[in-house]
Amino acid sequence: MGRRNGPFYRVFVMDSRNRRDGAAIEELGWFNPIEADKPYELKEDRILHWLQLGAQPSDALHGLMKRSGLAHRWHLIKQGLDEKTVEKEMKKWVLTREETLKNRAAKAEEKAKKAKEKAKEKAKVAEEGPPKTPGKSLRKKPQLRKKRKKKGPRGRA
Repeated sequence: MGRRNGPFYRVFVMDSRNRRDGAAIEELGWFNPIEADKPYELKEDRILHWLQLGAQPSDALHGLMKRSGLAHRWHLIKQGLDEKTVEKEMKKWVLTREETLKNRAAKAEEKAKKAKEKAKEKAKVAEEGPPKTPGKSLRKKPQLRKKRKKKGPRGRA
């Protein structure tokens, strides 16, 4: 599944007593960090099933669950809410998620514009050259070095 400099990860259910590369119980999805359009795919119903049985998600999977909204759904289910309420809350979550993504994109555009303006200002200053002041030298003053104490035969001052 992946190759050198091309990471690709699969999401599995494993018994905690098995070694890392041991036999998996079930495959629950995949994650491709390089892909921009569709970076992951998760079988949400199966993940919820295993979570209800007591499975513990890894930190990486928990991050994917947060991104997809599955962590929020699991939180609502653990609270004991009925299916209609969970669906209603998930619709709210999707709307707020879309809004935050739009805000992030707008902030990134604004930051890029400011960076371009700064670069233009620096280019103008560089074309003009350093400011010349009459009577002052542009040369830096030489800095004097501090004398070090001589160490004795045993490395002490």
